[in-house]
Amino acid sequence: MNHIVWNIDPVMISFMGLTVHWYGVLFAVAIASGFQVMKRIYVKEGLDVESLDNLLIYCVVGIIVGARLAHVLFYDPSYYFSHPMKILAIWEGGLASHGGGLGAILALYYYQRKVKLPFLFLLDRLAIATAIFGFFVRMANFANSEILGLPSDKPWAIIFERVDMLPRHPAQLYEAIAYLLIFILLWLVYKTTQMKQKYGAIFGLFLVLVFSSRFAIEMVKVKQAAYAQDWTMSAGQMLSVPFLLVGIVLLLLPYLRKH
Repeated sequence: MNHIVWNIDPVMISFMGLTVHWYGVLFAVAIASGFQVMKRIYVKEGLDVESLDNLLIYCVVGIIVGARLAHVLFYDPSYYFSHPMKILAIWEGGLASHGGGLGAILALYYYQRKVKLPFLFLLDRLAIATAIFGFFVRMANFANSEILGLPSDKPWAIIFERVDMLPRHPAQLYEAIAYLLIFILLWLVYKTTQMKQKYGAIFGLFLVLVFSSRFAIEMVKVKQAAYAQDWTMSAGQMLSVPFLLVGIVLLLLPYLRKH
């Protein structure tokens, strides 16, 4: 069976000592797309669009720092503690979505204290932007030939030649497609239903959809954390469970409150 061979150069362009990586470009596109979604929401709801510049800065810092620290601490601590300077090499990949999510939530809390909008109200809207952000980040992982799937004989399996010659599940694409579909669904829910009036419900739905998808897709991923190789669940699955439980509570709670 002939499989697609993926061997794109991680460097998009190199000119006069300046090196631009596909990972960095797609990560920038992820940030820009999320910002545009939030801008459209703010315009629609008559909110202060100029304040989004601050939110963008806070979230970028929170996402990058949180995602990098989570990757270092939960996925490969022995390597990074032995090579501490590598912690800063984010252009090589290695950002954990769970940590990025926590970083974004902390950034939003800091922003919320300045703009005086309800925290859950903002979380609902940021969730929509985060879904499209996640799509482009997983495409960046695909470009970098990282977050690999297990070997597979499926006709859509891909050979990541920079890693080995085994056809594998394109787990990055599975997640990217899942996040894109989640974005479309959340946008439709926001536009066509009254769920946005139930503060926390859209964010809860986001958590349930993202982390149930993540839990399922982890089953066809190579386990990233060396210490968890013999465990029944991967580190990604274990980290997904708390987010999934919180999502269920946030999704149901507005409908259980007495009016």
